[in-house]
Amino acid sequence: MQDNSAESPPRAAFGYPNFRFYLSARLLTTAASEMQSVAVGWQLYAITHRPLDLGLAGLAQFLPGICLFLFAGHIADQVQRQRILQTCVTAFALCSGLLLLFTFQHGTLSNATYRPYPLYAILILNGIIRAFNAPANSAFLPSLVPRAVFLNAVAWNSSAFQTATIVGPMIGGLLYGFTGSPVYVYICAASCYLTALLLISRLKLAPWERPKTGISIGVVLDGLKYIGANKLVLGAISLDLFAVLLGGAVALLPVYAHGILNVGATGLGLMRSAPGVGAVLTSILLAHYPLRRKAGVTMLWCVFAFGLFTVAFGLSRSLLLSLPMLFLIGASDTVSVVVRSTMIQMSTPDEVRGRVSAVTMVFVGASNEVGQFESGLTAQWFGPVPAVVLGGVGTMLIVGAWAWLFPALRRMDLIGAQPSPASVIKGQKEAAIKEAG
Repeated sequence: MQDNSAESPPRAAFGYPNFRFYLSARLLTTAASEMQSVAVGWQLYAITHRPLDLGLAGLAQFLPGICLFLFAGHIADQVQRQRILQTCVTAFALCSGLLLLFTFQHGTLSNATYRPYPLYAILILNGIIRAFNAPANSAFLPSLVPRAVFLNAVAWNSSAFQTATIVGPMIGGLLYGFTGSPVYVYICAASCYLTALLLISRLKLAPWERPKTGISIGVVLDGLKYIGANKLVLGAISLDLFAVLLGGAVALLPVYAHGILNVGATGLGLMRSAPGVGAVLTSILLAHYPLRRKAGVTMLWCVFAFGLFTVAFGLSRSLLLSLPMLFLIGASDTVSVVVRSTMIQMSTPDEVRGRVSAVTMVFVGASNEVGQFESGLTAQWFGPVPAVVLGGVGTMLIVGAWAWLFPALRRMDLIGAQPSPASVIKGQKEAAIKEAG
């Protein structure tokens, strides 16, 4: 099929009902996760008053993913993905209920004799669910629209995700700020998850005909082999890993809101929303004017800008300056997300897309949750401001190193024009067979 994605109408993907239902569910689940994240961060910091605990919260959600990603990716290729998403969304709602129960039992105020271990246990459970949800969710989108409008669908999917990162933290911060309790935040999050479950159940997909294969080391590792065979894909996702790992200013926003900018829970919600505002506007812009030339160079410069704006935010002492810097952080990061997501999904066959998505999600999870832990740890050691500034400088250095180590990134022009990793692996196998023969 000829790929005319760059020429499709700006809202072509919305002509498909399955995409509309999925996008609505994606918006609700992401908003629920974001508002819940604001409440958990503020509640945890109110209890312990330690930046390190914010980092541990991120680590608690990442470790299940790193332990389960190979198995979760295999499941995403062997079990109907719609069923996986339904199960995971139901489990997310259960986690919101457990957070609500935790709050009723222990409250939100600081207590010198209390240790927030039950809260960490809930976050670990949430991380286990995310480990299975992420690859199925990422691999699901190509089955909803034709290839000709996939680039358009990716841009709007990113826009919905970023819209949720605006609405979610804003709702979470306002509810927490006005009520002084995360109770209503967790109730709202659970309601969003259950509504998303109804929307996912309305999807009408072709009958599931994928042949079952047994679990073996070779089959499970196919995702790693697939990415390792294509230096362009490896370079793109590892760039995101290390850049966001170091430039994780968002993880320390509760510290900035509480002790540096002194803006409270409501200000925290505004700051958490600011990157999403920049990201959603950029996503809409990319949907109407997709990148057609020099996509790789554009991605590298935007990641560099991400680090630069992170440094500016770290040095800011005014909310009026911090909000625009966070806005620009979100805008610059979105370009990298759209380029990377489109490149990987368009070049990956459906039969291994779950496993490839699982590996990709580990990179993304590492850049977010482990980045949150790194930020919390360095803030505990050096203070929040040096931690953010050093992270931003490190991101800019990573961009320079990756531009040299992966020249294919600089040369990438049209998204999706690069060779498929499948052809690379196939060629390697044929060469090996020929040599053995």
